[in-house]
Amino acid sequence: MRALVEEYGDTLPSADVSELLAWLDAFSDRHWNFRKQGNVERDQVAAPTFDPARTALVLAVATALRLVEPTDPPRATYDHLLVLGGLGRACLQRTEYAARLVREGVVGVGDVAALGSFRPLTEAETTLPGLAGSRFEMDAMDVGVRSAFGLTEPVRCESSDGHVTHRSWQVRTYRAVGCPPVHVLAAPSSDPEQRRANTPDTYEFWAQRSSLQPTDRILVVTSPIYVPFQHSDAIRMLAARYGCGIDTIGFDPARTTVPLAPGATNPDRYLQEIRSGILSMQRLHQALAGSLAA
Repeated sequence: MRALVEEYGDTLPSADVSELLAWLDAFSDRHWNFRKQGNVERDQVAAPTFDPARTALVLAVATALRLVEPTDPPRATYDHLLVLGGLGRACLQRTEYAARLVREGVVGVGDVAALGSFRPLTEAETTLPGLAGSRFEMDAMDVGVRSAFGLTEPVRCESSDGHVTHRSWQVRTYRAVGCPPVHVLAAPSSDPEQRRANTPDTYEFWAQRSSLQPTDRILVVTSPIYVPFQHSDAIRMLAARYGCGIDTIGFDPARTTVPLAPGATNPDRYLQEIRSGILSMQRLHQALAGSLAA
């Protein structure tokens, strides 16, 4: 991180954790927040040009910060496996990888939950295998778990009433012989006047329905590039509140049939998610500091 800050013309200050994270928040917003131009999705960013030296440095930093390499689950058994939603391609990749872990006996799990939202899919997303006619991110998650786990119709479907808004929610539950219970969830937003549900919202919505115990162990599956920020959010929303243990891993692109999107490993993507990690760690630190003060 020191080398990266110096590459962008500054020096990492000597400060306590709170001050340092606040400084990195402001610094990364100036230099690495490519999404703020038009408030676009990750795949809609107009990527800047990087020279070879800066590209190599960003990749080295991202690797050191564990945004690049996939990792295996550190345990053989978990009470819960959470598959995080995202763009349509990621929904298919992550559900396929999670099902492979279970099917091949890499991990034993008590249940599986695919966590999504009612973010509308773009036209480009609906051209992906199986997503024609899908409307929302949750639909992409549903397609992914059905295909990956060999499921047919849900045995139970619960949802809020009326048209889909940021307050809407839905849960579909599947059960099949030889397969743990699988749930596909779309969470409501905790700030419906301003935005759709985000990752912390989906964690909390799932947790409220799951009767978590302090002895529970959770495996979270996402993409390698998002592991630091989504793990920090999981600690804040699940471990700190419910006392359970969390492991977060990124799927292995070599073990999924849906390839990475063009540009998915460009330097700007790594810099954007380094910023995401800073923000989620800042939220985690603030929550823990507030808890200790109380």
